[in-house]
Amino acid sequence: MLTRIQKQKESLEKMQKVKITLRRSLIGQGFKARETIKSLGLKKINSFVVREMDESLAGMLDKVQHLVETEDVK
Repeated sequence: MLTRIQKQKESLEKMQKVKITLRRSLIGQGFKARETIKSLGLKKINSFVVREMDESLAGMLDKVQHLVETEDVK
């Protein structure tokens, strides 16, 4: 039987990382798109962050998919 800590370690090992790059300008975008980009940690065009994929990140990327480019990282 696995303990709670062992389960957490296993789930962290299975999480996939994704590189998110801001490719388009925020000029003309709405408030929610700007705030989503800000919460992702992106500031300027061609800036990027590496984050672990989860449900909340997937939802944010779905809302700003026209502004960002994503790629899997090993």
